[in-house]
Amino acid sequence: MSQTGMGHADDGELGKRTLEKISLRITPFICILYIFNILDRSNIGFARLTMEGDLGISKTTFDTAYGLFYVGYLFFEVPSNLFLRKIGARIWISRIMITWGLCSVLTMFVQTETHLNLVRILLGVAEAGFFPGIILYLTYWFPARERARVVAFFMMAIAFANVFGNPASGLIVQYLDEVVGLHGWQWLFLLEGLPSILLGLTVLWFLPNGPKDAPWLKTDEMNWITNKLDSEAQARTKNKGSDNLLAMFDPRVLLLTCLYFTVAVGTNATGAYLPTLVQIHFPWKPFEVGLLSALPHICSVILMITLSRISDKTGSRSLFVSFGAAMGAIGWFIAWQASDRWLALTGLCLAQAGMMSMLPVFWTLPSSFLGGAAAAGGIAFINSVANIGGFFGATILGKYGLGALSLIMGIGVVLAVIVGQFVETKKSNSQGA
Repeated sequence: MSQTGMGHADDGELGKRTLEKISLRITPFICILYIFNILDRSNIGFARLTMEGDLGISKTTFDTAYGLFYVGYLFFEVPSNLFLRKIGARIWISRIMITWGLCSVLTMFVQTETHLNLVRILLGVAEAGFFPGIILYLTYWFPARERARVVAFFMMAIAFANVFGNPASGLIVQYLDEVVGLHGWQWLFLLEGLPSILLGLTVLWFLPNGPKDAPWLKTDEMNWITNKLDSEAQARTKNKGSDNLLAMFDPRVLLLTCLYFTVAVGTNATGAYLPTLVQIHFPWKPFEVGLLSALPHICSVILMITLSRISDKTGSRSLFVSFGAAMGAIGWFIAWQASDRWLALTGLCLAQAGMMSMLPVFWTLPSSFLGGAAAAGGIAFINSVANIGGFFGATILGKYGLGALSLIMGIGVVLAVIVGQFVETKKSNSQGA
């Protein structure tokens, strides 16, 4: 075999072995990181079951505080991702996790509306860059044809965080209330914030910046993955993709941003309101509400795995994004119109599964035509600007109800079809040129 690893007679076996090793070493760990990221971002949705009354804060005020998280996202996501690319994932992701864990713990001390608004903004600033940073980080390890499956595994953390986190949050809020004089929601922020700090410290020694820094990769394995990714980067440039930072303003990036905005509205609305929506139909105690709230996320895991695998196998992306958006729109409509509480819960399951199944496939699209600084900036730009939808999601649901979310996801279907014409078609045409 040559020094570069090219021309190996057993490249198929070598590639399979390399990707399996990377998958086992990288994806479970970042999945754990993302579980606590989701817990610390969304536990306020469970805390509000008692926090509003304890602090005397209105529903509208609470919705605003929930959305202020995304102010920090908007201004700091792109710089954060560029810093990650410059100084390395290991140090930067560690910094993100430690600071967001501290901000999450600080939430237990809020006493007023101003305190809550401030800590939510700080949490957004601290966390900015984590999700797009991980999406960028995965492009350092996995070829394009593997990415939807890997991103799906990573993003299953959202579902796992809620499947296990909702019942756990219910237990904490219900049974630790008034223990040593603390409210249940204060224990919630403390017990779910501290692990993020500890994991942030773990990142410093466990997470390599890339294949060349991974001591567990053999030389031929490191050469294989490096050459594979380098050849994809060269093909992307040849096919009119770009590594230039200014390419993040490509019209295709703006189109993807608009599409992701619709998903951000829906997913963040459920993050803020799902336990409340469940409790409206099932007026049970927090733990039982937590168990029922886990069902939509279990459905999400099944559909995310299924669609991402089919998408990787067929190479089709926008078709499955459209399918997920359509399911989300239908689910919200059923939940809106249903008079039977179990049918309403079924609608919530369909809505959440549809929206979540879009995400792994969606995030393969930017890196299909962007690389280098453009990928770092473009992925962060899409996530930060589109997550303005997160700022409005809770307010839209609170003021206009589930029908508005169904309409927004219907718009997402239309945008996904347009994406198929102007992102995937343009890419395939350039490859055939």
